[in-house]
Amino acid sequence: MSHTADHDLRHLSPAAGRLGGAFARPQRLAVLCVVGLAGLGWFVLGLQAANSSWLEALCRPLPAGTLSVAAVAAIASMWAAMTLAMMLPSAAPMILTYAQIADTAARKNETVVSPFVLAGGYTAVWLGFAALATLAQIGLTRMALIDPAMSTVSGLFSGAIFIGAGAYQFSALKQACLRQCRNPFPFFFTNWTTTRPGVFRLGLRQGLFCLGCCWAMMAVMFAVGVMNVVWMAGLGIVMTLEKLGTGRRFTQVLGVVLIGAGVYFVAEGFAAHWPGRAI
Repeated sequence: MSHTADHDLRHLSPAAGRLGGAFARPQRLAVLCVVGLAGLGWFVLGLQAANSSWLEALCRPLPAGTLSVAAVAAIASMWAAMTLAMMLPSAAPMILTYAQIADTAARKNETVVSPFVLAGGYTAVWLGFAALATLAQIGLTRMALIDPAMSTVSGLFSGAIFIGAGAYQFSALKQACLRQCRNPFPFFFTNWTTTRPGVFRLGLRQGLFCLGCCWAMMAVMFAVGVMNVVWMAGLGIVMTLEKLGTGRRFTQVLGVVLIGAGVYFVAEGFAAHWPGRAI
């Protein structure tokens, strides 16, 4: 911890000590936070998948080529649920690391801030991504690259997304953000704070690291069908494994696989447009 944080922890009022005791075990709260928010995301996605025909009808463009307000709200809620379902499990190591430090402080009757505050900052970043993804989906629908069933209609478009996501696996930005996600302890040790706004900002910063690590993988959902639950689960598992310290080779192999899939989609796209030139 920083000198300032250490000073604050040593000079606490009795009320602050009782506040730490009220949280009992921050690690338990952290597990509840991850399971609860991720479970909420999957629950909402399950409801929408069960009513996929209604959602498809809702998302049909109006005669003017736009979407209804209800359709936009449905798309936004879907992306928000996806970010909770896919990204909260991958954030579990980070949230649990914070909770372990907070748990040590709570055992000493020192003040701690709930892991829910940290998760709130982290989630805020991904809800921002969900808003941008909603706008992107509306734009892609208007360009007829995504149909009302929220599936891509172009192999070339899908291939471009896969190739872009695969190439990003080799980028310096991806590696830098992934290092922060894999080893959050030095970050919390250096920036430790005992105020709610401060912990919320820590969550925001960790959310930005995660966004820099995973945004391209999330974009793959545009290529495979936005409501494809199998791909949601698969990509969520892959992103979690990446953050568990699987090593640079895993990330690079994943990049090669994504690029290979992209080339396949591009070849299919060319074959569909020019059947006589199919490879």
